[in-house]
Amino acid sequence: MSTSATSPSISADEFQALEQKVLRAVEIVKREREARAAAEAEVASLREQLDAQANAANINETELATLTKERELVRLRVEKMLNHLDELL
Repeated sequence: MSTSATSPSISADEFQALEQKVLRAVEIVKREREARAAAEAEVASLREQLDAQANAANINETELATLTKERELVRLRVEKMLNHLDELL
């Protein structure tokens, strides 16, 4: 049995076509990395906005609770004053 040690030959056109495919693949990967970086930056920005809104909501809830307590105290004081006025009459 004879074995032939021939190497496959690639024409210049085939090599150029392969080179173009590699360059297109590199460009695709580059664009996808840029898109991923932009998406990650947008996610970070949206998370910051969400955190800011959550903090604002917490502050609003705290203020609402404080105002509700103050309102209840004022209501009690007004009731006491009305009771005193009723006693005078």
